[in-house]
Amino acid sequence: MPGSVILALVMVAGHAVGHVLGGWALVEENRSKQDHGQDLLLPWALAWFVALFLWAVAALQVSCVVLARKRRPWVRVVLIVCLSFVALSMVIAFLGSLVGGAPSLPAFGIACLDVAALWMVSGEKGRDWFSARGPASEATTS
Repeated sequence: MPGSVILALVMVAGHAVGHVLGGWALVEENRSKQDHGQDLLLPWALAWFVALFLWAVAALQVSCVVLARKRRPWVRVVLIVCLSFVALSMVIAFLGSLVGGAPSLPAFGIACLDVAALWMVSGEKGRDWFSARGPASEATTS
């Protein structure tokens, strides 16, 4: 497996962990605000919807990372969509920090890494890796 594809898979796995933690943090923050009699971040139904959506995206990303070794073309497409989504969100986070007056260099760095990973998966190396068939298993060669 090329190193660039491994970089992209590590980035996707890292974002999957972030999605899981983000969904959990949203629900816990809502619960904490409710316990202290404060206004909720989001109505409960919307908070649970966002958390479940984030967890579903994380599950999809983890399944793509696990199945990347099988060289399925649909895994490449899902990785491209997921990386596009997170790259765009990190660019928006960086622009939001610029507007707020405190530029976030980590957001900029992660956005650059996301764009590089997206470029690798959607480029020649990604096309070569995911379009080629993996080695035949021993059960099919016997």
